[in-house]
Amino acid sequence: MSPTPWPLPPLLRASAVLHLGAVLALLAAPAHWPWVLAALALDHAVLTACGLWPRSTALGTNLLRLPPAAIARREVALTIDDGPDPAVTPAVLDLLDAAGAKATFFCIADRAAAHPALLHEIRRRGHSVQNHSQHHRHTFSLLGPRGFAREIDAAQATFTALTGEAPTLFRAPAGLRNPFLAPVLHRRGLTLTSWTRRAFDTRTTDPQQVLDRLTRGLAAGDILLLHDGHAARLPDGRAVVLAVLPALLDVFRQTGLRAVTVPEALRTTP
Repeated sequence: MSPTPWPLPPLLRASAVLHLGAVLALLAAPAHWPWVLAALALDHAVLTACGLWPRSTALGTNLLRLPPAAIARREVALTIDDGPDPAVTPAVLDLLDAAGAKATFFCIADRAAAHPALLHEIRRRGHSVQNHSQHHRHTFSLLGPRGFAREIDAAQATFTALTGEAPTLFRAPAGLRNPFLAPVLHRRGLTLTSWTRRAFDTRTTDPQQVLDRLTRGLAAGDILLLHDGHAARLPDGRAVVLAVLPALLDVFRQTGLRAVTVPEALRTTP
């Protein structure tokens, strides 16, 4: 658990002040309740919008790009979500090996527990395994503090038991959250990690379109998101990621970018 208190973001500080002001306003002038209610509704709409925007930093710390030291080293981070999947992940690992690239696998703990040998193989090949929740619930963003704690703690315990090492990074399912998540992560020393570029390869079946999303404006320091679990399928049944990875890794090579794990990129040595 983190020994330091969670730093309340400015937006949430303003929201707290607004709620206090609303109470005082109602006590002083109850007839103004429609205006008070409208102000609170607007506040909650803004908070909800920030939670539904995966790249928002308004609700707390959110890693969207690698730090300057990693940019100076010409590093990018390839992150792969929702696995491990025995039908896809081994082929992903082989493609990464062939290119000498490393990736960060944000795994669903339930899936990891069902395929422990595959999880060990990810780590044996030099990749990083991080926390993508225990169950990957569609209702994750609706949980309160206790619900977040249960989901995250269960996943931390699963990964620690399987690998002997606790994850340091967390990615919310679909990137969606609410204001209660950040303090839960802070207390556990976990860094919320989103992305710079998202492939949408869980629903797009055109590999070129997925590749274009990932490479248009690609630069050192970018965090890219693909999926080995829940991946869209090509007509031949292959996961889209398997068609995209070779070309993407070749773009890295041609542009002098080096794919590393996120924990490696976060080291501060230039």
